[in-house]
Amino acid sequence: MPFDFTNPTGETAPLGPDSLTWRYFGDTRMLLVGPRAGVLQNMLPALGQGVLDHSVFFSETLARLRRSVGPILNTVYGGSRARQTGHQVRDFHLKIKGEMPDGTRYHALDPETYYWAHATFLDNMIYGIETFVRPLSLTEKEEIYRESKVWFRMYGVSDRTMPADWTAFQAYWQKMLDDGIVAHKTARYGVGYVTKGLPAPPKMPGWLWRTVRPPANAVAAFLTTGGMPPSTREQLKLPWTAADERRYRRFGALVRRTDPVWRLLPEAVRYLPQARKAFARDGHPRRS
Repeated sequence: MPFDFTNPTGETAPLGPDSLTWRYFGDTRMLLVGPRAGVLQNMLPALGQGVLDHSVFFSETLARLRRSVGPILNTVYGGSRARQTGHQVRDFHLKIKGEMPDGTRYHALDPETYYWAHATFLDNMIYGIETFVRPLSLTEKEEIYRESKVWFRMYGVSDRTMPADWTAFQAYWQKMLDDGIVAHKTARYGVGYVTKGLPAPPKMPGWLWRTVRPPANAVAAFLTTGGMPPSTREQLKLPWTAADERRYRRFGALVRRTDPVWRLLPEAVRYLPQARKAFARDGHPRRS
């Protein structure tokens, strides 16, 4: 049964246990997609420039990602506080504005820019479900898209650029991949470890890092490059062969086959903390 988006007062209600988004957005298997959403975000020129000009992304990459992802998760799983959290996320971006290299102005709260960031999270979830969990029916994709509209409205940002339905979103997404994004410096930096290797974690002994670095680099490069749309691999010059693609597809199929076992694992393994807190507060999501 589709999620009911209205509460008794007629206002748009936050997402809850009856939504597919609650079931999957905080599923730890989504981490296997790699940084797809973040890299795609930074390929939008205005967004990449904003990160370049205002963020600690280059000096504190992991810290910046942790600070960003938590509030996004709480906008989905926040229940009665979801709108308040969404407005806080929006307000983080109030002063992120400046000038592009060609002299045009940008602002993080420009509706086209802000919606693109949201769209990458929606794409990331649908891609992650279909690659590592199970195929989605057209009806389920339409439902997840409707839920994404509710989620976006929690931010209190203009929704004038938001596509009307799943079909319109697919057209929007393809147009952005074809004409809207570029290999921005910020995005190139974000995937630099694919060819250069991961930086050593803080406080890890050198001897230990020298031991674990080769397999860690291989896994990170495989998940990062495999999780990107083919056209963006080319734009970012990420090495990927037909054999790599076959291995990635086999890996995805293997993970999907483990789903019955996955459901038996402790919730602390299967879901991120923000999702678990929401389940304890408002109830567990419905089973598919």
